[in-house]
Amino acid sequence: MVIRLPQGQEIDDALYTILDAVSDPEIPVLSIVQMGVVRKATLEDGIAHIEITPTYSGCPAMDVIGEDVRKALTESGYKSEVKLVLSPPWTTDWLTEQARAALLDYGIAPPLQAEADKAVLGGAERLVVCPQCKSNNTKMISPFGSTACKALFQCLDCLEPFDYFKCLK
Repeated sequence: MVIRLPQGQEIDDALYTILDAVSDPEIPVLSIVQMGVVRKATLEDGIAHIEITPTYSGCPAMDVIGEDVRKALTESGYKSEVKLVLSPPWTTDWLTEQARAALLDYGIAPPLQAEADKAVLGGAERLVVCPQCKSNNTKMISPFGSTACKALFQCLDCLEPFDYFKCLK
């Protein structure tokens, strides 16, 4: 049986639990399923066929993710083929609500909608909520954070710096 997730993923139910246990190497509180990186996972003749999409085309974590997927499937008794799929490109719309909540709990502000993101990254709006104190009295320090998919912000109330996960469409 295939599980169809709201983000368009198709994952064989026998593989779902295995893949949902594989963490994103850059954000270990999220699974690659919650991130929307796993686009398709099927079983054919005892071989797990997995399609993964990078969060952006130069994402250095994809090699690690591919190896982690192979290892998890091998440990569960499956042979596997992991294929990198670039189209359609990954979007932050593919993050599950669980992923967005986990990001905030982990100290990373989740992505806003595309138009709001442009205003925030352009310095016109203060919409990014501080994951520490929940204030929206925040400012961008740098459009580049700990990874290319994040920007660095600071809360002007609690003074804590934090990453904001940029909206990608």
